[in-house]
Amino acid sequence: MTSSGRPRLSVLGTGYLGATHAVCMTELGYEVVGLDVDEAKVGKLTAGEVPFFEPGLAELLRKALDTGRLRFTTSYEEVAEFADVHFVCVGTPQQKDSNAADLTYVRAAFSSLAPLLRRPALVVGKLTVPTGTAAQMADVVRRLAPGGDVEVAWNPEFLREGFAVEDTLKPDRLVFGVESGRAEALLRASFAPVIEAGCPVVVTDFATAELVKVAANSFLATKISFINAMAEVCEVVHADVTKLSEALGYDDRIGRRFLQPGLGFGGGCLPKDIRAFMARAGELGADEALGFLRDVDAINMRRRARAVDLGRGLLDGSFTGSRVAVWGAAFKPNSDDIRDSPALDVAVAIQREGARVVVYDPAAVDNARRVHPELEYATSALDAAGGADLVLLLTEWTEFREMDPAVLGDVVGARRIVDGRNALDPVMWREAGWVYRALGRP
Repeated sequence: MTSSGRPRLSVLGTGYLGATHAVCMTELGYEVVGLDVDEAKVGKLTAGEVPFFEPGLAELLRKALDTGRLRFTTSYEEVAEFADVHFVCVGTPQQKDSNAADLTYVRAAFSSLAPLLRRPALVVGKLTVPTGTAAQMADVVRRLAPGGDVEVAWNPEFLREGFAVEDTLKPDRLVFGVESGRAEALLRASFAPVIEAGCPVVVTDFATAELVKVAANSFLATKISFINAMAEVCEVVHADVTKLSEALGYDDRIGRRFLQPGLGFGGGCLPKDIRAFMARAGELGADEALGFLRDVDAINMRRRARAVDLGRGLLDGSFTGSRVAVWGAAFKPNSDDIRDSPALDVAVAIQREGARVVVYDPAAVDNARRVHPELEYATSALDAAGGADLVLLLTEWTEFREMDPAVLGDVVGARRIVDGRNALDPVMWREAGWVYRALGRP
């Protein structure tokens, strides 16, 4: 503990979640050490470089390093000696040949740290994991920790990419899955400034804490896929899904958030989390309860195919020999995350049908190029659209939303656009001479 009575913190894993947590906890006044087995990543963070794009985080990292309260290491021994509370923030990817979560990194982090804990400590999972994982990790720690007075807790994260700093410093709730009053007290001490600012705290058991995040993601995915299912119906009856969504959103029981129709969800959380949730439910004999999530997933994937169909239709039924501009590579704006990116899925599908595809994204081009070198990449939206027979807006960055249709019209080969995110004003674009199509709109 520090002289002020605050616990010293460690963060195991400095990917998106871990780096954000380490930096923001330092901003809240804690002493923090971040650990990663990747020496290059540790070197970048130590030099003040964030290895991914997240608004505001780079500035906070440099500020945190300047205070002397934050450092990074590859040494488990250093972490075990330093911290009172250890936050485990490693990855939980989807297994290669299964929908289930891969817990390899989780098990490695707990089993590597536990034998080194020779004094009282709390090890806190912040991960989205199958129900039962926290109890398994608690058994690992009890078996391996030589100090004896070491507990496990679960504190799921609720970060939104693009808003991760805000969500860490000013969360809408904290969930503490604990087995003792001591563990709860240590967690409260670890989030004291946030709690003092009025953040509600839900204290529960391990299983409920584990379910909170996957249940939240499943609900959000369901809401997104619901409005996209309505978009499919709207296309059949020639209705406007954006107006439908607007009308539904005024109902307080439904609300407007996550009711935006378009290309659907992607990223490293929602798709893999709902699939892992279904897989775990099957293992527990409760697969019928989550059968609806299979439809949610299928609706989401159909949106990508439908965007390809709309583009092909604007090119008289064939992409062969055409030049197509794709605006967007990240799965959402204000991020460089291309995991399960709907935009890149569409771009690759069109390229395979014979088009020359040129992609532009304000933040994710480098990541996209590493994964999809077969595509071409541009340095600006207008550069990508130069001479294009078709433009597809697939990630709703502000610069795409604010594009002047007349300016764009001067550089393209033909004024045809597919608005995959319903981000543009169709009246304005059509008045500027564009053939405009969008998902779920006449």
